[in-house]
Amino acid sequence: MNGSSEPATFPSAGALLGIDFGAKRLGFAVCDRDQSIASPLENYERRTLELDARKLRLVVEEYRIVGLVVGLPVHMSGEEGAKASEARVFGEWAAKAVDRPLTFWDERHSSQRADEILQLAELTKKKRKHRRDMLAAQAILQSYLDAPDRSAKPVDLRNP
Repeated sequence: MNGSSEPATFPSAGALLGIDFGAKRLGFAVCDRDQSIASPLENYERRTLELDARKLRLVVEEYRIVGLVVGLPVHMSGEEGAKASEARVFGEWAAKAVDRPLTFWDERHSSQRADEILQLAELTKKKRKHRRDMLAAQAILQSYLDAPDRSAKPVDLRNP
């Protein structure tokens, strides 16, 4: 379910870009070069494939990204459905667009975790919505970074 397009070649050092995939919006997060701390970056409203690719290339260049970690929306049972298939298609496209290696990571509960953080911050509903996807991307990427075995099934985000 996780797994990389090329597991043996996925970088273990250097900045990674975490992506919370959505049909309308992408959430971006980045990590430090030591791959220990993920930080939310921004949300991006999807437009056309050409403009989306341009945006991804700009982020990859600016932050010197060495690999992509795309959230994989799986069911609670661990089974993949239509949304996971869409995320896989997007991830493969994005990796080719920026010429970087790709891995997918279970994103169960990442949006829930982002919502909890935003509610604690006592932000308005509009401000919470604006920050949600990038915080979900941060949760996905941090879960990947914290996993003792990045090729294994990640820990449940509800119980870190």
